[in-house]
Amino acid sequence: MFSAPIQENDLIVFGGGGHGRALIEVIRAMGIYRVVGVVDDHLLPSSVVLDVPVLGPASILPQIYTAGVHLAVNGVGGIGNPHSRWDVFMQLEQQGFHFPVIIHPSACIEPSAQLADGVQIFQFAYVGTEAMIGKGTVINIHAVVPHDSHVGICANFSPGALLAGTVSIGDFTQVGMGATINLNLKIGKHVRIGNNATVKADVPEGTVVRAGTIWPLSGSPRTENSIKGE
Repeated sequence: MFSAPIQENDLIVFGGGGHGRALIEVIRAMGIYRVVGVVDDHLLPSSVVLDVPVLGPASILPQIYTAGVHLAVNGVGGIGNPHSRWDVFMQLEQQGFHFPVIIHPSACIEPSAQLADGVQIFQFAYVGTEAMIGKGTVINIHAVVPHDSHVGICANFSPGALLAGTVSIGDFTQVGMGATINLNLKIGKHVRIGNNATVKADVPEGTVVRAGTIWPLSGSPRTENSIKGE
């Protein structure tokens, strides 16, 4: 299955799309891990992704683990459907894989910050003093998560997202490009904050803040439940 002997820091990337390819570049920049294969249900096993061989679909995971590769990176971005990303973590975890924290060398992470398994931090991002980042969260290029921020599992901060200090972000919440969130706010679970939105008050669970708007809006909040009825 593998062309060279397996080493302790070898890993696979699950997903060979845009997020997965970007992660391969970040992993290579770290200089700690070696990407020995990509797993993807939609790519041919004989193909390559950035010169990394595609090993096969998810059904091949037990063989990969048995061969000695025990580290995996989740390359499914999950934009619009963060549970698809979480499902990949659960699938990999059931096979016994562990999830290293991936941090580009240009990112700045304060020593007191706590990063859970599978966190991915991209170029020029910042994580502040005593921030707590939940499992599987993505902090993308130039995103800022400052001091005392508490972020749940599988959240996603798009490029240029800006938080002030002491902000709480719920599980599976997504913050769009260039969005800003003011000091001391609580953002619920399953919230979607659009690109360039400005958040000045707490946001309830399941709310969608439209791109370019200022929250709170005049009138009733737009929630996930209301979207399902559209």
